[in-house]
Amino acid sequence: MNFIAWMIAACEIGFWVVILVGMTARYVFNRKRLGLFFLALTPVLDAALLIVTASDLYNGAVATQAHAIAAIYLGVSIAFGKSMIRWADERFLYYVKKQGPKPQKKTGYAHARHSMKGSMQHVLAYLIGGAFLIVMVYLIADNERTEALQQMLKLWTLVLGIDIAISASYFIWPRQENAKKSV
Repeated sequence: MNFIAWMIAACEIGFWVVILVGMTARYVFNRKRLGLFFLALTPVLDAALLIVTASDLYNGAVATQAHAIAAIYLGVSIAFGKSMIRWADERFLYYVKKQGPKPQKKTGYAHARHSMKGSMQHVLAYLIGGAFLIVMVYLIADNERTEALQQMLKLWTLVLGIDIAISASYFIWPRQENAKKSV
């Protein structure tokens, strides 16, 4: 596993660690400003990954799938970061602090709308991460060194199309509520 792959893993782990520490500071120790400080560190992790990836490529490295995944990670982190924090916040409050409503599984058109909102966030992540990939391909200007980036962009385009198709299908075939088991 190369250095960039380790950085991606470290940033992902770091993301969830600062979220957990921020939630703990905010809700367990009632230190709202300290909690906000930790939650605000998530973009710092993104910036560190961007700097390391760009430096590696600038210094002549052949782009790998890890470099491409770093761009995808950045796009996903920016597009989904706030909603991931909100998701973690709701669950932390309910399961750890025993406060607030239990997070409910959505069904019917509420689920379809929620899924499509996620697909639109995926489009935003694609635009951001794809822009990073295209800029790296353009700046390196060597098809042999950037083949992995170009292939990942093609694959991501396919995945995005499938995501949107699945979300659209929920409007045609809405998710049904599970039937309660009777004794």
